[in-house]
Amino acid sequence: MREEMSGAGDYVHFKAHVPLHRIQIGSNGTKHWRYYDFGPKSVPPLVCLSGIAGTADVFYKQILFLTAKGYRVIAADAPPIWTHQEWVSSFEKFLDALGVHHVHLYGTSLGGFLAQLFAQYRPRRVKSLLLSNTFVDNWAFEATMPWASLISWTPEFVLKRYVLSGIQDAPQEPLIADSIDFVVNQLESLSREELASRLTLNTLPAAVGQITLPDAGVTIMDTNDYCAVPSVLKAKVSARYPGARGAFLKSGGDFPFLSRADEVNLHAQLHLRRVGIEGQPQLTLKKPTSKDTMSGSSSSEEIIEGDKDFKGKRVGTDTRWVGVKGQPQPTLKNPTFNNRSNISSSTEEIFEVGKDLQIKGVGSHTKWVGAEGQLHSTLKNPTFNARSKSSSGNEEILEGDDDFERKGAGGDPLQNLRSVHPSPGDNGFIPGVGLY
Repeated sequence: MREEMSGAGDYVHFKAHVPLHRIQIGSNGTKHWRYYDFGPKSVPPLVCLSGIAGTADVFYKQILFLTAKGYRVIAADAPPIWTHQEWVSSFEKFLDALGVHHVHLYGTSLGGFLAQLFAQYRPRRVKSLLLSNTFVDNWAFEATMPWASLISWTPEFVLKRYVLSGIQDAPQEPLIADSIDFVVNQLESLSREELASRLTLNTLPAAVGQITLPDAGVTIMDTNDYCAVPSVLKAKVSARYPGARGAFLKSGGDFPFLSRADEVNLHAQLHLRRVGIEGQPQLTLKKPTSKDTMSGSSSSEEIIEGDKDFKGKRVGTDTRWVGVKGQPQPTLKNPTFNNRSNISSSTEEIFEVGKDLQIKGVGSHTKWVGAEGQLHSTLKNPTFNARSKSSSGNEEILEGDDDFERKGAGGDPLQNLRSVHPSPGDNGFIPGVGLY
């Protein structure tokens, strides 16, 4: 089941299209952050921080959804770090290495606790917090783990068994069961040092102090069913931020970012919009469809679809699309030869250029320009002589005409030429509690 979940189609798509990066932090070369960074760099990023058992991969559904909406998402894994202050310092260096100053943090369980600590010690860098199934102090975890001082000496299989003991083994609905399988699979990929450092950060006594971030910049997204973080600890988070927006899920277990991805993605997008961040989606084009020459209007049209930040514009006589920065790009059209109209007495032939070519008028000639700007075979500007209705011949005469000017949709100087382009529970304390 674990292999099936890790090989799910959307995760395979994610791994094929979103590169995994590693970046060295520190001069000794032993500290490497592992991370995904996807989406437009001009948008302040949402940085995702997982709990003990998770890795950056557990946020793949948020990365796929939010980047498609034009947001930038970073999901990061820290190297082995043994104190909270060291984590804050290392995370700041990680952001500096990426050239990121202002961030929006999404943290779940331990990741939410560390996100709050970073907002406390680096208040000018954190613009908002999205907290899920987390806590503001970890004293209870130390009390339930009497051997916490021996974590760094504990064998790997004992550490993993302790983490797994916090996962409810009762029958679950399919989506929650799949989310558990996926996270357990990620747990197996963690080294002993990585797992020991995370358990140390989870049990080393600490509490979130005063945060200057206003409550309006905080969203609390918790699940109301079983969760390894006890409800009494989650209630402390709500009490700490009384003015925060609540986004409570009826169910989802410990890993709603996987089991309830649609709801989580929607709340994440609403959170970003609420704090003033709008996505910058990429342009999408409609698939081209074939049309007969006389099936509709005589104008040349190409339909461009996208979000509200994009518009189809005409530059001269060419239809071009304009991106976020307003830089026009050439229109690409598929080559087709339209059939002759059954209702016209004139003989017509329409020339269109392929995906990698653009047709342009150059003086009195029409040249094909390739993707690299290289000129190809030259064609004289075509003029078409209409045939008499009484004529039985089917001939076309192409003549060079220096005064001929090729027009787009704005005009139709050829009397008989028309074209149509393709459009385009309450949770009690149990062994391994709060480990995610």
